[in-house]
Amino acid sequence: MMWLMYLLSYMDRTNIGNAKIAGMDKDLNLDSNKYSIVLVVFFVGYVVFEVPSNMILTRTRPSRYLPGIMFVWGGVTIAMAFTRTYEHMIGFRILMGVLESGFAPGVLLLLSSWYKSEEQSKRFAVYISAAILSGAFGGLLAGSITSGLDGAHGKAGWRWLFVVEGAATMGVAVIAYFVLPDFPSNTSRLKFSQAEIDLAIQRLQHNRPQVHTEDEAKLGHWKAFKLSMTNWRTWLFVVGYMAIVGSSTLSYFYPTLVKGLGYESTTAQYMTIPIFGVAFVVTALTGYFADKKSQWRGVILCAWMSIAMLCAIIICVVYNFKARYALLVIMAAALWASNGLSLSYASTTFGSMPNETRAISLAFVNAMGNLAQIYGAYLFPASEKPKYLKGFGVISGLCFTGAVSYVLLHVFLKGKKRA
Repeated sequence: MMWLMYLLSYMDRTNIGNAKIAGMDKDLNLDSNKYSIVLVVFFVGYVVFEVPSNMILTRTRPSRYLPGIMFVWGGVTIAMAFTRTYEHMIGFRILMGVLESGFAPGVLLLLSSWYKSEEQSKRFAVYISAAILSGAFGGLLAGSITSGLDGAHGKAGWRWLFVVEGAATMGVAVIAYFVLPDFPSNTSRLKFSQAEIDLAIQRLQHNRPQVHTEDEAKLGHWKAFKLSMTNWRTWLFVVGYMAIVGSSTLSYFYPTLVKGLGYESTTAQYMTIPIFGVAFVVTALTGYFADKKSQWRGVILCAWMSIAMLCAIIICVVYNFKARYALLVIMAAALWASNGLSLSYASTTFGSMPNETRAISLAFVNAMGNLAQIYGAYLFPASEKPKYLKGFGVISGLCFTGAVSYVLLHVFLKGKKRA
């Protein structure tokens, strides 16, 4: 259920690009600058409200909170279909960012509350795979909706895209309300038996020291926030994850980059599918292997970031179409695999923190990572085509920074365990 929720979350976030291609830019008189603003304002609310949202989540029930915000953002997505002005679209995108800000960090917290540290990498890989498959097939689905419903009831196809995907989001949110579990300490006895709940708590108590019961004393918001912000682990994970997400904005430009390799527009769309397909397989294998060798997560991350860095450097000096495409495939796989693994690595490292402090730390890492998408959106301007040396040069630097961050985490954490 969480996988499907994240898939729809990602599609609702990124369908603005499909709507633009289907004629939204003409209907709303959006030039390239206005469209960039429409994209970026989403992350204003998203970044600002992630930490407060997770602070709320620790004091409520995920089965109510997460489907609740999902239902509302589905309604906002439908409302975007009736937008008549650029200013209204800006408002809806900001509101969408505020509402979606609570979902990703909330799911991270919920997943890490049910699974042991050596079980989390596989689950986080499955979670991230929703975004990968959305990239592979979301455009094809959007194309079918916008072309098939264009003109129906006098509405443009891009408006129907928002209606259909928003309605699907609201429908899944209703189902999630009855299916999604809460934390082990407060989940409904209708979803799990008391014996199953006790077993879940015992498993985690054996695995890490901080497992919580429903009647335990809670830290104040400010104390939990202070504990998170003064922990060096939080900041090293922020640096590493910002490097990954900043580099991963490359995925927004796959069609543009593939077209720049010499393919026609239609062919370029289809040529992006193998990129996501390979990334899907590599991410799954990485998650499986990382759980088998959980003590080496930092080294695995360093290796993938180093591979992505080398690909970016080689792309800067090699201009053969097929070679560049192959390097894009490898680099995408390395970055997507790093994304899921970095989140599970952070989650297991924060496992010894008090519950609300852990929630804040996870949300802060995710928020700062998404902040990197703002500057990442400007890495591949049209003026740089077809080589895009600036973009790949910056990505190589980001990957180097990420590799150093994760190898330092591995060394410091391993040294602390020995001490």
